[in-house]
Amino acid sequence: MNKLINLLEEKGIQLNTEKNEVLSGCSKTTQVIPLIHQRVLSVKGPDTEKFLQGQLTCDVRDVFSRGSSLGAHCNIKGHMLSLFRMIKVDQEQVWLRMSHDIFDSACNNLKKYIVFSKAEAEEVSDTIAGIGVTGPGAQALIENLFDQSPTEDNGILTLSNGVVIRVPGNRYEIWMEQEALAALIDKLPDEVGLGSTDNWLLSEIDTATPDLRKETQEAFIPQMTNFQALDGVSFSKGCYTGQEIVTRLQHRGQLKKPMYLAEVESNTRPLPGQGIDTEEKPNAGQVVLAAPCGENRFRLLAVINKTLAESHELRLSGENKAIELLELPYPLDPDLFTRK
Repeated sequence: MNKLINLLEEKGIQLNTEKNEVLSGCSKTTQVIPLIHQRVLSVKGPDTEKFLQGQLTCDVRDVFSRGSSLGAHCNIKGHMLSLFRMIKVDQEQVWLRMSHDIFDSACNNLKKYIVFSKAEAEEVSDTIAGIGVTGPGAQALIENLFDQSPTEDNGILTLSNGVVIRVPGNRYEIWMEQEALAALIDKLPDEVGLGSTDNWLLSEIDTATPDLRKETQEAFIPQMTNFQALDGVSFSKGCYTGQEIVTRLQHRGQLKKPMYLAEVESNTRPLPGQGIDTEEKPNAGQVVLAAPCGENRFRLLAVINKTLAESHELRLSGENKAIELLELPYPLDPDLFTRK
């Protein structure tokens, strides 16, 4: 992401040492946030749709029709090796954008299966970069930049040099060639500010959109992160790696650990994979993702045993402050929690 990183540094934007997080924040309500914590894998070729349909949890045919979707690649036991947003570029190419710290292992796992397909997978993060757009003026900004905007979640607007995606929460992602993206950022109107990576993560948490980190790879079956409520998993598309386990849980099993939205007071940021305890039982759950939402306060997504979450006081492992559960922004099917 050299062009984008160079532009941010020229603007005096503070980055972390690895240059994969924006540390500087802003007070403006409408923000453009460089998504430098993500990397992009391109899968391209005549067999792209067929290959990915046989590997991923989402319905790739639907992605090719609608434009974008969350998705996951599972191991044979149905646990997620990677979690990403799939973005259709054209009829033979998609981009998979995912967290930088799982990227290498996620790519290696996917490439194991591509050798017999007429498709190739390669990283394009050196040429393609992304920004997130959030806040009350997000849609107006998109329409100002591109004359129109996607009208529904997971819908896209295809550009000559990239793609605009509408994501939950009336937010947008723009992925395009770095030079064009840098030029776009350089000409933002005064009422729009450059936000931090934490601001984007908080917006993801507010929409209860999960993500994987190295510490949580292979920790969750898709339904444990509410993936079925976000159209990230299809139960009618046919076989894919781990499909038997995932489908059995949906139709014949009982989900005991869903994902919750919560807040906690803490002197330190909750980390992905960190345990959640009750007084009676340790390891009642674990953190998926967390971001600051105030002084010494953090909002988080966490997979927690449902019975314990709804009848006991929850605490982060090693902490004294109680975790407060919040209402999810979408419903969960109650049948998923009943024994079939």
